[in-house]
Amino acid sequence: MPRKSKSSEVQIEPVSLKTLSKYLKLSPATISVVLNDSATSHEIPQKTKDRVFAAAKKFNYRPNVWARSLRKKRSFAIGVLVPHISEGYGALLMDAIDDYLLQEGYFYFVASHRRRADLLEGYPRILMERSVEGFIVMDTILHKPLPLPTVNISGHTKVPGVTNVVLDHYKAARLALEHLISFGHQRIAFIKGQPYSSDSAERWRAIEQAARELRIRIAPELTVQLEAETFSPMVAYPVAKKLLSQSTDFTALFAYNDLSAIGSIRAIREMGLRVPEDVSVVGFDDINSAAFQNPSLTTVRQPLQKMGVTAARILLERLNGGANPKEVIIEPELVLRESTAPARDLIESGRTRANQVLVKTL
Repeated sequence: MPRKSKSSEVQIEPVSLKTLSKYLKLSPATISVVLNDSATSHEIPQKTKDRVFAAAKKFNYRPNVWARSLRKKRSFAIGVLVPHISEGYGALLMDAIDDYLLQEGYFYFVASHRRRADLLEGYPRILMERSVEGFIVMDTILHKPLPLPTVNISGHTKVPGVTNVVLDHYKAARLALEHLISFGHQRIAFIKGQPYSSDSAERWRAIEQAARELRIRIAPELTVQLEAETFSPMVAYPVAKKLLSQSTDFTALFAYNDLSAIGSIRAIREMGLRVPEDVSVVGFDDINSAAFQNPSLTTVRQPLQKMGVTAARILLERLNGGANPKEVIIEPELVLRESTAPARDLIESGRTRANQVLVKTL
């Protein structure tokens, strides 16, 4: 049986601007203006724009990035600086940034500085050698400006040229503590974040302020701090065991993040206590797995998708001559699930009252 020659094989050619032009019956110039959002694109009817975008999606058309870069004398590349490439918080932010930059026709490089001063100093220069136009930084404490326009997610230090995208931590603390108070909790344990995490100090200040206003005592013996640099529930397991070895005289635990809440639940159960019947647990972030824990995790949702998109959008606006805000504040949300319940004192006193009523009726 004769073999097919290579010349007889079907060659799938990438879709070109000319292909779209024939399909849409529009000039290549018009299609290019729409897809590149050129200065004259406002003159093209929205109906025509919608047809162009729909056709580009249908045929999986990708503009020639190099040609665009040469034509506009820009790289359309962004540098992203992260402490670690990890699941949870970092992964959710990166997913949002990736989606937005891809949609806007930008490429990006990611560098993990591991909180080392030498890498945080050197990586921006290396990325600039690759012609990046600006930086998105996450969970990193910056002490001085970077050489290009910068947006810092969870950055709380005021640095020239840096826009900070931050959560309203005071509101987040109020939401969590008011929820626990509404369930009768007064003896609340706390897990603080690692000292190097950019949100740690700000979040703890917010918790202290909210606790004072709500007349909740923060007991030193019921407060522990994360130390390990790991992105798994193991980050909190040993400190929760330490807390429980010191005291079990609390009815609720407010953890620094969801991973530390999940690790704490394991430690609580190993002490023979139940969640939420004996100890209610509140997390922070609302990572993807929070809803699938057993019990599902009540948590303060930090809208990471929105924060990632906001950071990318602001940076691109700045690169294109837009506003340069110093700070953008994002609102949190409390997500109620199964890991919180009325304090056991209330449950026990309710049972006592019920028993008293039962005795009287007998």
